[in-house]
Amino acid sequence: MPHAFYMSKNYATGRMTGMRESSLSQEQQKKTAAVKESFAQCGVEPSFRLREPEEFMLEIDKEAGLRTVIYRPETDSAVPVIVVRSPYAEMEFIQRAKAEEYAKRGFGYIYQCCRGTGGSEGTWEPNINERRDGKALLDWVCDQEWVKSVGFFGSSYLALTGWVIADIVPEKVKTMYLTHYGTVRHASAYMNGAFRQDVLTAWTMGNAGIPISADYETSCKFRPQISVDVKLWGRELDWYRQWILNPGREDAYWQKGFWRLLREIPKRISIPLFVGEGWFDHHLASALETWDMLSEECKKKSTLCIGGWSHSFENRLEGQTCFHFDADDDRRAFQWFYHILKKEEEPQGKILKYVIGADCWKSMTYGEKERTVPSRYYLSYSNGQKKLERNSDLKKQREVSFVYNPEEPVKSAGGEALLRSAQVQGSRLQPKPDYRSDVLSFLSDELEEPLEISGQIRVHLSVATSAEDTAFTVKVMEVMPDGKAYNLRTGITTLGYRNGAGSCLSYRSGSKEKVEIVMWEIAWQLQKGSRIRIDISSSDFPQYNIHSNYAGLWALQEKTKTAVQTIFVGGESFLEMPTVLRGKEKE
Repeated sequence: MPHAFYMSKNYATGRMTGMRESSLSQEQQKKTAAVKESFAQCGVEPSFRLREPEEFMLEIDKEAGLRTVIYRPETDSAVPVIVVRSPYAEMEFIQRAKAEEYAKRGFGYIYQCCRGTGGSEGTWEPNINERRDGKALLDWVCDQEWVKSVGFFGSSYLALTGWVIADIVPEKVKTMYLTHYGTVRHASAYMNGAFRQDVLTAWTMGNAGIPISADYETSCKFRPQISVDVKLWGRELDWYRQWILNPGREDAYWQKGFWRLLREIPKRISIPLFVGEGWFDHHLASALETWDMLSEECKKKSTLCIGGWSHSFENRLEGQTCFHFDADDDRRAFQWFYHILKKEEEPQGKILKYVIGADCWKSMTYGEKERTVPSRYYLSYSNGQKKLERNSDLKKQREVSFVYNPEEPVKSAGGEALLRSAQVQGSRLQPKPDYRSDVLSFLSDELEEPLEISGQIRVHLSVATSAEDTAFTVKVMEVMPDGKAYNLRTGITTLGYRNGAGSCLSYRSGSKEKVEIVMWEIAWQLQKGSRIRIDISSSDFPQYNIHSNYAGLWALQEKTKTAVQTIFVGGESFLEMPTVLRGKEKE
């Protein structure tokens, strides 16, 4: 068998140079070793020699030829082939490592660099060209006599390149394994009018097509945000500007063109899918909406798997026992492709989800439902204590206020929509209650029994502000018997886009409004003796943009002002959690 041999291109001269595995950096070698270890656990021993890798430019149009690399096992028989498309040239060493492992087990493996990246010609513009480019690649692959069947594989943007062609694949394409992406892009970009800067501003700075040396936090705080690309980054990026100028789900930008096309694809997919997600991945909401939109024909033979991990499949759960975490996606993907492409089995539809706190996986077959009931905890304030109580008392209605200054935002400490800020991503140890004057903490009594939550937590608040518009944030936590608190879910709403409004609503300064913040789904078992805590504030930065307290498009605001925020408690504001029925409760 030949030594592992990687081809890298000197783009200044156009020459191809060989790079042996030993010349990879220490970190690259570590990641390569992790890939090999995953395949060592896949249950199928390597039994094929490898052909020399092939590389060519697949001509798409007069503007672009796309660099395409092929790995094949030494055999005269037609083989199943895995196809991958990626814009991340710096991760090519990972593709090479996976390609070798698949080829040694009788699969072909073809990866292609997206337009304008990794040696492919043309101009890099995220998303726009992936449908025609991906379809052209699959058509070419399926025309090859040595290709028996095809599976498409991708995570994050690589999954986007699969979703966008999933309804137009040739007959040889039998399945797709797509993780950490969904087809409802607005759900990954905004929550009730608040922009996810730690996801999209961070991603833009790393994928702008030019090196950006500007400070990340300075970039996120820049006003007006619409000018940050030119003023700090050095290039006008129209696609980033479109993201920050369209906070409403009903805005034309999201309802037309590419994003509308992408959103409508799931209902037309007929092949089996593996849809993978993490409870602390920023694409979770989009992926779950996508799953719900899949045709029944598709869901009957597809799998939805939600683990406890982050976007990079890492364990970001502090204070938890995680013996059964199992984030090995490479092993899981191989087994999926092996059963469908090699053994030609038709999968049965199911949902797999990891329950945080219980450290176990639940499996439900297609059509099976989990029974839950809403458990309410009312926010109260009495004798200087802020509490969560099981019963409301309208006679104890109170107002609790704080001052929100956008120039001193509350820093993100744990969250599900974090990408760049990995040091605080996921479920993290929280500060003590009321750790700032602009953070209000409400605490329940100790739980008498374990409490399993499955679904979307909702927080109903009755609020008012001295500003023309503002934001309110919520964070739900488990306070362990030892007193340490860890976040389950966070949420935010602006008043302009309150209650999931698709377009901006008006607000009159000082008036009372009822808002509902619907958090992302979660499966979590709270321990006996734990308490529930909810923090209310008006900022969660950089998970979300800092609200200026002015009305109008956030990206156009040039200045900020302070505002007095009021929460009405004693029956008008409450936490609602979907609690799993167990034992006799189900009867």
